[in-house]
Amino acid sequence: MNGKRDGAIMDFTQQSGTPRGFASTPRALVGAVPTLAITPVADGRTGAYETNVAGTWKMVEKVRRLILENVRLPDGTPVRVVTAPEIVYGPRTAALAQAAYVKEGVSANIWVSRSWAYSDELMGAAMGIGSSEWQQAAYGLNQTDRPGAVWLKAFTAAMDEKKRPIFCIYNPDLEDESGPLAPYVAEHLLRFARAAAAVAEMRGKNYLSVGSASMGIIGSDVRRNLMLQYLGMGTVSYDMVGIKGRMDRGLYDHEELERAVRFMKSRFAFSFGSGKRPLADDALLRDCLKMTLIVRDLMIGNPRLADPVVGKAQGFKADVEYAQGCNAIAAGTQGQRQWTDLYPNFDMAESMLCSSFDWDGFRAPYVVATENDSKNAIGMLAANLLTGSAQLFADIRTNWTAASIKKATGVDVSRLCPDGLIDKRNSGAGALDYALDLFKLVPGGKKMSVQEVTEAIRADPKLQKKLMDAAVKGTTYMAAALEYFPGDGLSSHYRTPGGIPMTAYRYNCVGDRLTCSVVEGETIELPARVADHISKVTDKTWPETYWKPHGMSSFDYMSKIGPNHDANSFGLIGADFITLNAMLRIPVDMHNVGKESVFRPTLWDRFGGDDFRACEFLGPVYT
Repeated sequence: MNGKRDGAIMDFTQQSGTPRGFASTPRALVGAVPTLAITPVADGRTGAYETNVAGTWKMVEKVRRLILENVRLPDGTPVRVVTAPEIVYGPRTAALAQAAYVKEGVSANIWVSRSWAYSDELMGAAMGIGSSEWQQAAYGLNQTDRPGAVWLKAFTAAMDEKKRPIFCIYNPDLEDESGPLAPYVAEHLLRFARAAAAVAEMRGKNYLSVGSASMGIIGSDVRRNLMLQYLGMGTVSYDMVGIKGRMDRGLYDHEELERAVRFMKSRFAFSFGSGKRPLADDALLRDCLKMTLIVRDLMIGNPRLADPVVGKAQGFKADVEYAQGCNAIAAGTQGQRQWTDLYPNFDMAESMLCSSFDWDGFRAPYVVATENDSKNAIGMLAANLLTGSAQLFADIRTNWTAASIKKATGVDVSRLCPDGLIDKRNSGAGALDYALDLFKLVPGGKKMSVQEVTEAIRADPKLQKKLMDAAVKGTTYMAAALEYFPGDGLSSHYRTPGGIPMTAYRYNCVGDRLTCSVVEGETIELPARVADHISKVTDKTWPETYWKPHGMSSFDYMSKIGPNHDANSFGLIGADFITLNAMLRIPVDMHNVGKESVFRPTLWDRFGGDDFRACEFLGPVYT
């Protein structure tokens, strides 16, 4: 059936009466792979242009290879990199680049020049390259005979005047064009590219709110407009009665459930508790795994739920709509209390989904926030996209000083944590990756960034097996404390090793504005006697991570961080967070990142480096 509109012929691919199906896509989440453009520019004057062509394209190739080799999405997909069809030196060549970028779905751009180039009227900055939503950076070569800085400063000034934030990359020392990119340049190009890819990957996806507010926690109040305006994301609400309905009707893959049950029983240690419990051991495990499958299906969909043959064989009614999922890049489960008063908690669902493996092997972690804390989910999503690694949701449970630990246990830990520590634990929803030291898993990992470690594991099945084995060995699933969870549940219990670089972060909502806190630190390996005491007087069924911030006391951290939850990432990624938040125009209200590592657009300098004033001046990206 064809139709016409304004004289154009439209092809309706779905014919009238054709049954719906589940459309397959290259990746689990529907959306274009983030695409970065590299736009070379040069002086268009005859002679000047010709002497710069070869060197300019060599610069482009170095930048292109750097990004392609180092920037990937959490599922291992490399970002796409495209270049302008020719060097831009005037309005028409700028328009040719713009036309090519529109076809390629570009969302970020890196301008590259080794010499002077016309900065404004000929460059197309005001004539169409990109949109106000694009992330922009400019790299100018530092050489005396090739004054890339002259172009760079003229160009960034033009962009500032147009309220178009742009990141400026210029090496502190003179560069050698015959060698690789200078480390400073490479570091900043990668920081820009990773953050820009994260921004692009978020956009057009959804946050899945399973249930509503948990126990009156304000973080559970999903703010739809803020998700849209700051992140470019939609929000889908799914009442928890739908979870129970799917469980009762068997609307999940029964074969996968059996696979999951076998895996969990054969690999993990369990402590199902004593005395009378709401459910028998096997029934409890099965219900927890059903909930795991259902939450995942709600996030990304499951074609088997739309297959009548599968449905008939497994005893459920296939339904195309139910199979679609919500194209959710992040989710949260309400749990407490209306659900957990009656049914098992979501600890197993959250811990398994947030981990980098399950019964089918190694895979990209999901982002699922406990108690539907959507503000924490935003941070987990950001850190997951920046690093590719699993994220740890935690309660900021207790601030312990060395003095309070000695008083309670008689053990002096003042050399381990002279300024105190934070006991980070939650109800058992912590990703299982935090039962081990990810950096020790990879040869030479202690000298690598978390992105490099993650990529090394992703590329090596042997390392993936080691990760899974170590996480399983370190974890015991324990029955929930019935005073908290009358419907029972299974909580992941482990103790995170010490000496791991780990960054804590939290997004906060203040009225109609978002802010972000990000604090770098490291985990602590407490003496067993001390850790056992803290676990005993807190909750021995929950995972425990002992952490100290860099450059501040644990009390300062606990006093200044926003709410009762934070989230945590392997690695020191505070600088990455600062760059990402500048792109999203979310001010950072607290951080301990060195001044030399702060990388923001040049427009911030026009506001004296004041993050709040710059973000307020620009407003959210998607308005």
